[in-house]
Formats: sequence, structure tokens, C-alpha cells
Amino acid sequence: GAHRQEHRRPRPAQRRARALGDHVLLHQVHGAQVRPRPPPRRRHPPPRRRRHPPPDSRQGHGAPVQDPLPAPPHAHAHRLGRLQRSPGGVAAEPLYALTPVSRLLVGSRNLVSIITMLLSPNFVTSFLGIGAWFEHSLPDPCLFTQAHGEALWTMADRDATFDALINDAMVSDSSFIMDIAIRECGEVFQGIGSLMDVGGGLGAAAQAISGAFPSLECTVMDLDHVVAKAPAGTDVNYVVGDMFESVPPADAVFLKWVLHDWGHEDCVKILKNCKKSIPPREKGGKVIIIDIVIGAGPSHVKHRELQSMFDLYMMIVDGIERDEQEWEKIFLEAGFSGYKVIHVLGFRSIIEVYP
Repeated sequence: GAHRQEHRRPRPAQRRARALGDHVLLHQVHGAQVRPRPPPRRRHPPPRRRRHPPPDSRQGHGAPVQDPLPAPPHAHAHRLGRLQRSPGGVAAEPLYALTPVSRLLVGSRNLVSIITMLLSPNFVTSFLGIGAWFEHSLPDPCLFTQAHGEALWTMADRDATFDALINDAMVSDSSFIMDIAIRECGEVFQGIGSLMDVGGGLGAAAQAISGAFPSLECTVMDLDHVVAKAPAGTDVNYVVGDMFESVPPADAVFLKWVLHDWGHEDCVKILKNCKKSIPPREKGGKVIIIDIVIGAGPSHVKHRELQSMFDLYMMIVDGIERDEQEWEKIFLEAGFSGYKVIHVLGFRSIIEVYP
């Protein structure tokens, strides 16, 4: 009976021996040799399928590829990894194509000149002292003057190479942007008999408008040293003048990337002179502005970022990029009755201002 009871109900020492899973063949339990039972086999559930790739996977063709490299890696493991990371396997033929950005640097209407200006040493070095500049209270010399000891326009007057750099940049930008403006918003220039391009430089924008609208008489007004370099043999007229003094009469005044160079009070003064030179609104008089309106246009983050970056860049000459409320305040102070913003030029806009 004791023997049956021992097998039917193991004593505590036996249970401890089984729980410990010892590999000794025999145990002494109260003087008797007892062979412990082997521990029960555990049944493992089937492995679950991973829905997400592990952190050390590589993404290729939309599917995770496990990295088989050992740790620490072999001295030549990077060569194998390079092959594994190459798209399309080892038989892929390399092809080359222009990216959207690089397309802007080739062709007849490229932006090489304006990129060259923006990245030129005189411009870039002006930003090296921006930290110290922010520590000062305004009014203060602009970044360019702080870095070079003279204003940008003063340097352009005395340095023919630097002046050519700026003029070429403006021609490059005008040739590019006016093609879009005329194609997408040609109605802005329709019905106008004469157009005065104030601060129009060498006349690239006016030439584009004149070519698209042959019946429109286009005139460029700028300072004497700029007009002296104007190209000959075009359908555009050139006149020497100062927009802070007066603007010659015309049906409409055109200001492309001019007002962002100047502060609030200077812009009001320029626009007051423009208003004096055009007929009333009911007779078609207006001012056409191409400039940045911060917050206007597509809401894409890169679009907003570019507008903000240009605003920061304009600190180089004490300029500013404005939002619509800031533009409206200038227009009202200059005596205009209304305006319309047209968003078709990427991060820039066309603004029609009515007397």
C-alpha cells in the first residue's frame, strides 16, 4: 500500500526534484532511490508573421530585405552591402536625367545668373555676421553694409563687375518669370496703351511684354548709369529717372521685384509717384507689381519655407518680403482704392493696384 501511495501521491521532496529538472539519474528520497520523471515538453506556438519590418531591415522595391551581415562586420562586408542596396539588381543600366531643379539651369531661359549672384562671395559673406547683427537694435546698417562698409548699390556704382553680376541676374530672372506671367496672366497687360517699367534695369521684362503685345508701347525708366548700358535695337524705349522724384506718365506702371528692396515709408513714396502718373481707375489706370506675398499661393511647406527664406535674404539690403496685410497698408497709405492678388508665379504673385 505504501508503494502504491508513493507513486500515486509523490512526496514534497520528489516534487522539488522534478521541478528542478536535475539530470542526475537517481535521487535519495527518504532512503529510497527514485528516478525523477523528465520535465514535460513544451509545445511552442507557430511563429507569428511580422507585419512591420524590423529596425535593421533595408527597404528595397517596397519590401523589407533582411541584412545578413554578421556582427562585427567583415572587412569587405560594405562591398556586399553596396550590391544589396543597389536598385534593380546587378543588371540595371545606369540612366541620367535632369531633375526639376537642374532643368532651371539649362536652356535659353535658365537661372544660372541669378543663382550665381545669390551665391557670390559679396552676398554670402554678408550673412556671416548675422548673429551679431541681431544683437543690435534698429536702425542699424544692413547686413551688406555691415560686412563691406558700403551699401550694395554704392558698390555696384563703383564696381563694374559687381554691377554686371546684378544686371545679369535680373535679366535671367525676368526672362524666366515673364514667360510664365504672360502665358498664365496675359489679360493683366491687355487693353493697355502704354506701360512704364519703373526700375526695369536693362529691360528684359519690358522686352518680353512688348514681344507678346506688339501694340503696347513699353518704356523702361531707371538711373542714368543703368540706362547707359541698355541694349540697342529693341522695341522698348528707355528714359532716365528717379522713382523717388517722379514717374513719367503711362496707362499703367510696372514694378517687378522693386518694392521688396525698400522699407514701408519708401514704398509709400514710390507708389504715390506712380499714382500721379496713371489715369483714374475707370480709364484703366493701374500699377502692376510682381513680388512675394507671404502666405499666398500653395500651402505646401516648401513653398512657405522658400518665401520665408527670401524674406531673411532681403535683410541683406534692409529689404522685406510682405504678407497681404502689410501690402494693403502700403497701398492705402499711398492713396489707392483697391488691389487684387493673383497667385500663378510659384512663390511670387502678381498684384494689380487700382487708383
